[in-house]
Amino acid sequence: MNSEKEIIAKKFRISNRHHMTIHWKDLLDNTKVPAQRASLKERSMLVGRVGILMLACGTGAWRVREAMNKVARHLKLTCSADIGLISLEYTCYSPQGNYTQALSLPNTGVNTDKLNELEHFTNNFATECQELTVKQIHEKIDQIQHKPGNYSPLITGFAAALACSAFVFLLGGGLPEMICCFVGAGIGNWTRGQLGKRKVTTLVCLALGVAVACLAYLLAFRILQLGFNISPHHEDGYIGSMLFVIPGFPFITSFLDISKLDLRSGLERLTYALMITIIASLVGWLIALLVHFRPENFLELGLSPLILLLLRLPASFCGVFGFSIMFNSSYKMATTAGLIGAVANTLRLELVDLTTLPPAAAAFCGALTAGLIASAVNRSLGYPRISLTVPSIVIMVPGLYIYRAVYNIGINAIGPGALWMTRAMLIIIFLPLGLFVARVILDKEWRHFD
Repeated sequence: MNSEKEIIAKKFRISNRHHMTIHWKDLLDNTKVPAQRASLKERSMLVGRVGILMLACGTGAWRVREAMNKVARHLKLTCSADIGLISLEYTCYSPQGNYTQALSLPNTGVNTDKLNELEHFTNNFATECQELTVKQIHEKIDQIQHKPGNYSPLITGFAAALACSAFVFLLGGGLPEMICCFVGAGIGNWTRGQLGKRKVTTLVCLALGVAVACLAYLLAFRILQLGFNISPHHEDGYIGSMLFVIPGFPFITSFLDISKLDLRSGLERLTYALMITIIASLVGWLIALLVHFRPENFLELGLSPLILLLLRLPASFCGVFGFSIMFNSSYKMATTAGLIGAVANTLRLELVDLTTLPPAAAAFCGALTAGLIASAVNRSLGYPRISLTVPSIVIMVPGLYIYRAVYNIGINAIGPGALWMTRAMLIIIFLPLGLFVARVILDKEWRHFD
């Protein structure tokens, strides 16, 4: 008896934090009854657990609600949910009554591999869980929840280095900027990953990661200056070293949620994305003031349009592939997203260079292309669309414009700052709009409300 009390006491001491762990299997009344014949409370808890895990993967409210509804229908329940960024409140109804729960997460993040696993689980729930008990279903969910990340901080650091060095080339940087960005972004994201493993709060991870990235870029730049006597103008690429913090998932899912009138989720995600962007830009600005860096235009590369096109394809692939690895996509999923991004982003850049199309309209065309291709891939390979589309278009997010806006506003150059911010906001709005149109065209469920 004493040992049992000690186990219970230990469990609740471990959980005595700001966000307490829910021990789902300890709340079951009957562990031998098939799930469809279990109590209302037990069936409702399954629905809620699936929803909160989907939310933890970084997907939007529409996808979370869809997954909860699939599980609820099989369990002969009707579910109504109110979903935010890190919390959801839901009620399940049945002829026996109703059951309400409020669930929350300690933090938000992105895990596309786990999202893929959960989507397969919910899509096959009716067949694979037909005869299982509630406890057995919780055990299957446990396997997904506790699945470790595919990559260590070292690998994600290399992924950030690859993505940001490709990113800075696509912005107009040359080989010196790419080398320095590779060093800066790699060390910066590795630092952020190490802090994340220790459960350090989001803003501290972000600020230190950006500061380390900028300082590592400076160190690499000084070494290149001493060793190869490169031009001081190559210092402008330091902006690229911190672009690994671009909050692509919350930015894109916020507008998609707003377009489906999930205003609570959309506005919370947008607020989170703006907070990350502003803090990162301010830290980069402060570091730039300390080391006397200024965001100027890149030196001309002097490449012909054909050579530039041929280089943009692999650079776009590498950028999207790197971001996908940072989102914990499998290598196959990351490669698929990279191929989509190579086509969509290169199309966007070529439209800007070869036509009179404004950058915002070109961004819409690129996002629309990514969305259409991702929908076709989703039907053949089954990968979640958002796991393919967001990495494909996060490389189109105008991080350079946003930083220049904050930098100019910080030095009281309000006119140039407002101009850069306006350009950035137009592109940011048109990116999810392109994905929305692609979904409207090819997804009949997205076209309607019911």
